[in-house]
Amino acid sequence: MTDTFESPRETDYQRVQRSDEFQALRSRFRRFVFPMTALFLVWYFVYVLLADYAHDFMSTKVWGNITVGLLFGLGQFVSTFVITMVYARWANNRQDPVAERLRRHIEDGALEGGEAL
Repeated sequence: MTDTFESPRETDYQRVQRSDEFQALRSRFRRFVFPMTALFLVWYFVYVLLADYAHDFMSTKVWGNITVGLLFGLGQFVSTFVITMVYARWANNRQDPVAERLRRHIEDGALEGGEAL
């Protein structure tokens, strides 16, 4: 008996993953998402640290019973929605068309026979 191992045929998904177009898509995603995530986390931790260590500052009244801490807390919600809207617009314009093109390549079988993207 011969012990030969044949490597499985490369799938369309693997070919797409190796393509320059997919790598550019992934790179563009990371260049947007990682800095945006870091920015939000810094903003969040500043808020938490101020709430814990700067009681006098956070309890400063701005108008009536509205304090700096309350405004910062509401700012967390506002920034979350703003980031979500910015990401959705960015993804719709920059990522989705490329992802759709790659999906069509796979679904239409355009990659059969090792055809390049």
